[in-house]
Amino acid sequence: MRRFHGLYRELDATSRTSRKESALVAYFEAAPAADAAWAAHLLLGRRGRRTVNTRHLREWAAEESGLPLWLVEESYDAVGDLAETIALLVPGGGRGSGNGTEEAEVEGLGEFIEQRVFGLAGLEPEAQRTLVLGTWGALDAGERFLFHKLISGGFRVGVAGGLVARALAKVAGVDRATMMHRLAGRWEPTAEAWEALMSEDEGGDPLRPYPFFLAHAVPPEVEDLGAAADFQAEWKWDGIRAQAVRRGAEAVLWSRGGDLVNGGFPEIVGELGELPSGTVLDGELLAWDRDRPMGFHQLQRRIQRKSVGKKLREEVPVRLMAYDLLEEGGEDLRQLGTSERRRRLEALVRRASLPRIVVAEVVEASTWAALADARATARERGVEGLMLKRLDAPYRAGRPRGDWWKWKVDPFTLDVVLVYAQRGHGRRASLYTDYTLAVWSAGELVPVAKAYSGLTDKEIRRVDAFVRRHIIDRFGPVRVVEPELVFEIAFEGIQPSTRHKAGLSLRFPRIVRWREDKAASEADTLESVQALMGEPS
Repeated sequence: MRRFHGLYRELDATSRTSRKESALVAYFEAAPAADAAWAAHLLLGRRGRRTVNTRHLREWAAEESGLPLWLVEESYDAVGDLAETIALLVPGGGRGSGNGTEEAEVEGLGEFIEQRVFGLAGLEPEAQRTLVLGTWGALDAGERFLFHKLISGGFRVGVAGGLVARALAKVAGVDRATMMHRLAGRWEPTAEAWEALMSEDEGGDPLRPYPFFLAHAVPPEVEDLGAAADFQAEWKWDGIRAQAVRRGAEAVLWSRGGDLVNGGFPEIVGELGELPSGTVLDGELLAWDRDRPMGFHQLQRRIQRKSVGKKLREEVPVRLMAYDLLEEGGEDLRQLGTSERRRRLEALVRRASLPRIVVAEVVEASTWAALADARATARERGVEGLMLKRLDAPYRAGRPRGDWWKWKVDPFTLDVVLVYAQRGHGRRASLYTDYTLAVWSAGELVPVAKAYSGLTDKEIRRVDAFVRRHIIDRFGPVRVVEPELVFEIAFEGIQPSTRHKAGLSLRFPRIVRWREDKAASEADTLESVQALMGEPS
């Protein structure tokens, strides 16, 4: 545990990729197999789970520190991070505490997680309290912070998954793409799995996907990419990126996030069983009604479902829009060019003749002007824009630059008024950086979005100063602010929502600029937002 905490501090203390990579390599080369497996699991962002109620943590911290609960809550509000707040408040332990037995028990990361993190799950609150207090006594403040991140399911550190894979590749003596493939699929953090990961003959999950190929946004001048005729253009679908894997007698659907999503899409899985063994498709899962997508908000009704009943199947029919063939007859096709993989994909899907697995349409255009005209119709088609794929490009791993580009439609924009503010987290914990933004409806301001990004550090400090001077009410950590500041926000789409007073929600809102030239009365109205909903998004 202490070795991993040292790695965590090193990674958190630098923004230099080379230093992060060196720290990772040094750790993985020295750590025992079980610890290395768990470290890789955590650093790759594999899903953790909360094993203790955070309300109980705050109550136990109040008891142990001798502070009233309200002061713990105020401290949390000021610090902005619960894990850090409790780590600072509870009595010290760890090295120098004189508790050698406890120190030995928490030395290994694998053992620590199995016993003190997952060991909390399923215990009664009093038994959890005993285990948590014992762990606090065995750790110093920095280690307690890490412990709290692990038991709350909120562990994160500033290191990209691709960098972790590169470090692991160096340790194993393989290339990065090979390591990324080894890490895909169902990979358990055990000593045995680690030894297999590092071996020359690593087998891995027989149903694992390939690493996904991701695109960059087109440059400001799309013509800088070269000749339009060198690219295959497709519609950019707004669904769930997925790989469909059919090997042996089994078929599975993997999301880009590495999750199995079979339960939500049983019709697709059933049709995958009709494909030849040794087939891997890359594509997009979409909610689909007759001749067009139904929108991401409908697809959300199926995501993460363990099973889908007849009623939901009828209300939200789905299809897999296939746009690449990565494996055929067990043969890895990724080194073939885009055009050849496309030819094989069309032939395979045509032979299968399945109603819910279809080939994505190619947008036929040989000039940038013609493609720009096609892109202009994207919203009415219910798509996000265009994908541009170089015709001779292999299917790569990760986000290399040059072969795949996304040319999205311009976002929607609105002028909105700041009505609520809340302190941020981490380095922004002392500043009001989380904003609730509203538009006018019948003479009142109705919240339509929350935004956390888009302003410069200088602008954030100015907004923070305004908020502190113009607070008119408060609800817990939320401050009601005099409605004077206007911001222009951009967002990708609008969807109906029963959870919000406005009856809608905005997808991926972010602040574009501070409209200091506008008064609050000049902000947009709810009617103007609802009018935008008439445009497919």
